[in-house]
Amino acid sequence: MTTKKIVQNQEEVPERGTWASKTEFILSCAGYAIGIGNVWRFPYLCYRNGGGAFLVPYLLLLFLCGIPLFFMESCMGQFGGTGCITMFRMSPLFKGAGFAIVIVNFICTMYYNVIISYPLVFLSMSFKDKLPWEDCDNPWNTPSCIMINDVRVENTTEVEGLLQKVSTPAEEFFNNHVLEISPGVDEIGGIVWPLFICNLISWIVVFLCIFNGVKSVGKVVYFTATFPFFILFILLLRGVTLPGASDGIWFYITPKWSQLTNLRVWADAAIQIFFSLGPGWGGIVNMASYNQFRNDNRLDAIWIPILNCGTSIFAGFVVFSVLGFMAHRTGLPIAAVATGGPSLAFETYPAALTMLPFPQLWSVLFFAMLYFLGMDSCFVQIEAIISSVTDAYPNLRKRKQLVAMGSIFILFLGSLIFVTNGGMYLLQMFDWYAASVSVISICLAEVIVVGWTYGCDNFVRDVEFMLGNKLNPWWPYSWKYITPVILTLIFATTIVFNTRISYNGVQYPEWAVFLGWCSCMVSMICIPGYMIYFLLTTKGSFKKRFEVGTSPTPKWGPQKAGDREAWKRYLSGTTSDPELSNINIIRITSL
Repeated sequence: MTTKKIVQNQEEVPERGTWASKTEFILSCAGYAIGIGNVWRFPYLCYRNGGGAFLVPYLLLLFLCGIPLFFMESCMGQFGGTGCITMFRMSPLFKGAGFAIVIVNFICTMYYNVIISYPLVFLSMSFKDKLPWEDCDNPWNTPSCIMINDVRVENTTEVEGLLQKVSTPAEEFFNNHVLEISPGVDEIGGIVWPLFICNLISWIVVFLCIFNGVKSVGKVVYFTATFPFFILFILLLRGVTLPGASDGIWFYITPKWSQLTNLRVWADAAIQIFFSLGPGWGGIVNMASYNQFRNDNRLDAIWIPILNCGTSIFAGFVVFSVLGFMAHRTGLPIAAVATGGPSLAFETYPAALTMLPFPQLWSVLFFAMLYFLGMDSCFVQIEAIISSVTDAYPNLRKRKQLVAMGSIFILFLGSLIFVTNGGMYLLQMFDWYAASVSVISICLAEVIVVGWTYGCDNFVRDVEFMLGNKLNPWWPYSWKYITPVILTLIFATTIVFNTRISYNGVQYPEWAVFLGWCSCMVSMICIPGYMIYFLLTTKGSFKKRFEVGTSPTPKWGPQKAGDREAWKRYLSGTTSDPELSNINIIRITSL
């Protein structure tokens, strides 16, 4: 990490620093992209949307949209050497998208840290002589609790009707003991103190991971990004050796080709690719901004998304091998026990673990894996917030630890609403609405900037200067045409399918749906709002103001003095840099 300082406004300002090695960047990206959703969302989506057939739209959209966006954002961050707000110096009219990124991260990180607090509660209970969700003999159980081993009904319709009337020990443990859940979103209730303590512990751990910026994050990811893979592999080895595992795996991957004609299947594939990789959240831009300027990131931007998708598919085998065993043990059809989201992670899978020998061991491994999967994503999102602030106000870099502490304290206060009795209802509401449409609109703003306002030719010129090699024509073609079209379709389908939600059998009232959409709009409105502000406050004719807003500012470009001077020589056509001998020099007289 460099300690060299630069001079700005007559004051010494510390440089942003860089990763100590390329490995730190790769592990950070992998940890950021691979999160809890790879375990609790993808397997369920895959089986629900055609099994193996779902991989067709999933992999197709990975290469047409996911990888181009990942490479584009990593190039924007690495070339500009700056965070989410200041990177829009390349087209100031779209600076509102940077503010939108910060707001989305603030809202989502508040509840996301609560999600990764749930595994800590389960982890603390996993060391008991008997897992407390094994049976119905606990104070929090109700008369409707039934041991899942006792559920043996031959008729599928009867099974579904029975499961709607009764609840399992794991379900009641999660809802009645961990969440102490209220009857509905109208009843927020008070603080659930065990959950509050785990939430606080999680925030402290996250602060310790990020308080020193990339110096500390780069070291932590060596463990947090690799340990979950080790546990997943152990769980897979255990799962495939269980009776009934093959039935579960076959149920997971059996292709149902007729589903490919269903628009919802394609929409689910696109959204899963989109939210799994994490473009539009600022994490990719921020992590890439700490790379060495000459780092060749082309292969990184290809194999990290492939690793992410491969992990999702791999996690499906882990999950469904155990669900197949659960179905075999109880006589239930696999479709009756296959769920997604929190129900899979905190109800169904824990129930299956109780049927294994030494259930405490497998419970510890599973919930430790969930925690580390979530923590990686969490501290990268927070680091994106902190870097955005310190890049906008460089003098704050000298007090970055105080900025980190202040940011986490505010986020902690905001998270308290989610550890109340009605917190899960609010968490589901914000998770459903807050980032769904807004993050897609942010990515649309980015591809419009790269493809049309700043221009693909200019962006390719910058990237080729940075890498010292010519880019394949596929990249600019994708950024300019293919990716914007796909993003527009995802934007439309997300709005169409983002209908009313329910949790725990409770339908959300109109005011809650309205509040959910407001949580989406509060970030998304920044994009057109800042455009209006910029056009109103900039001097000159409307045409002149628009030209200024879509032209890069003098501050856009490499941040380090040596790289910046070489870039200026490159623009003027006077460079003699041997690394650039195979690039056609483009004279840009306007810069």
